[in-house]
Amino acid sequence: MFNQPTTAIKERLIKLEQHLKEENPILVEAVDEYRKLSRVTYATGILGRDESYATQISWWPLISVLGTFSAGKSTFINHYLGFPLQDTGNQAVDDKFTVICYSGERDVRVLPGLALDADPRFPFYQTSEELEKVAPGEGKRIDAYIQLKTSNSETLKGKILIDSPGFDADSQRSATLKLSNHIIGLSDLVLVFFDARHPEPGAMGDTLAHLVRDTVDRNDSSKFLYVLNQIDTTAREDNPKEVVGAWQRALAREGLTAGRFYCIYNPDAAVPIDDAAKRRRFEWKRDQDMSDILQRIDHVSVERAYRIIGDLDKRAHQILDCEIPKIRRLMTSWRNKVLWGDGALMFLVLLALGVVWFNDKSLLEAVGNTITEWWSDPQIGFWISVGAGATAVLVHFVVRYFAARNIENSLEGAGAPEETAMLKRELRKNTRFWRSIFELEPAGWGKKNQQRLQSVIHNADRFVQRLNDKFTDPSGKRTEKETQTEMRVVSGEVLPASES
Repeated sequence: MFNQPTTAIKERLIKLEQHLKEENPILVEAVDEYRKLSRVTYATGILGRDESYATQISWWPLISVLGTFSAGKSTFINHYLGFPLQDTGNQAVDDKFTVICYSGERDVRVLPGLALDADPRFPFYQTSEELEKVAPGEGKRIDAYIQLKTSNSETLKGKILIDSPGFDADSQRSATLKLSNHIIGLSDLVLVFFDARHPEPGAMGDTLAHLVRDTVDRNDSSKFLYVLNQIDTTAREDNPKEVVGAWQRALAREGLTAGRFYCIYNPDAAVPIDDAAKRRRFEWKRDQDMSDILQRIDHVSVERAYRIIGDLDKRAHQILDCEIPKIRRLMTSWRNKVLWGDGALMFLVLLALGVVWFNDKSLLEAVGNTITEWWSDPQIGFWISVGAGATAVLVHFVVRYFAARNIENSLEGAGAPEETAMLKRELRKNTRFWRSIFELEPAGWGKKNQQRLQSVIHNADRFVQRLNDKFTDPSGKRTEKETQTEMRVVSGEVLPASES
């Protein structure tokens, strides 16, 4: 019972499996592996029963579009969809994150943030609780931070797009930054837009720091594409290459020294370029870079499959290599404090007896003679033994309790709230009254759960091999059509009956 998730988590995973059976069957098995992983963490106290690793990631292919104000993010999205869904303009036209999903209806619908926050099928489920942690009171205003829009565009099928409000570091609230970091972590692809019309990128130091410096050292940094948009406006400069160079140097100062830097503009909103040769150069560069960006977007469903399996493997290794050793260190610290406490009390008792002996030997001898006399009576001696033992045990458990509370208090404010809550949960799990201070392994970390975790790691590797088999063919026996069909299956595309 205590190693099982809550009913709400169970129902959410069942709904997820039902969706994946229709949308992408290759990931259905991964859900069960996440269940096994969660059972290990419930037993060890790493996760609470109202949590699940499977609900902390996005199972949908997710593309985020971030950037500065008036960088052309909404214009790019409208061009991609082939439909003017998002309002555009030189000033900030939207101050919330817009989640864009496909709908069979032709009419566009704009739904409040509650539609995302209360629906466990979306990756933004209970986002209001995360906002509440960093900005008390803001969780109730979830509609002011996110909204859901529907689109009938065929290019959106099987994907979710997120259009972010423009970044202006001077006016960012902690809740907005928290939400942007949450979305970045969920995304398979992140397009970071900059405005080529601003000739002095160095003046945007704080914004560049958040959009670039905080991303280049991530393990998943390859999912970030940095785009200098509206590059057509530089055609009238004496040296348009210098504008691009200034932005590249600004990004390099923030640590972006590798990776692609794209230059594009929207042909429907481009400024006229009178010089024919220059126009052809700009169009060629735009078409090349836009083609690369669209290709990455098209492959995002495949990247999603690898991301989910990679997350499963990473979390399993994190439990094995980080969380279990962390619990052992907590247990060692607690055991040492208890032993020191017991030793200190014993020393104080002996010291008190020594003081009494030194000051009044007759009193101590009289007490000793009385105890010896009582002890000679079996019945009285029995109850004296029981009383002395019970007192010693009681004192020991009092020491255990205060030692655990001392460690728990030292954890407060030492790290992120989530990390602190996890460490407290682990500490309580391992300092329950029936746990010996000489217990060598953390609670719940028995042979069965160790084998279960190793099974998850093994199956994660096996899933990667199965994904590789879908896209690679060292023997060269498969036809190009068969390979393309496999990719479409992994991407979640519904095939016609003739191809199934």
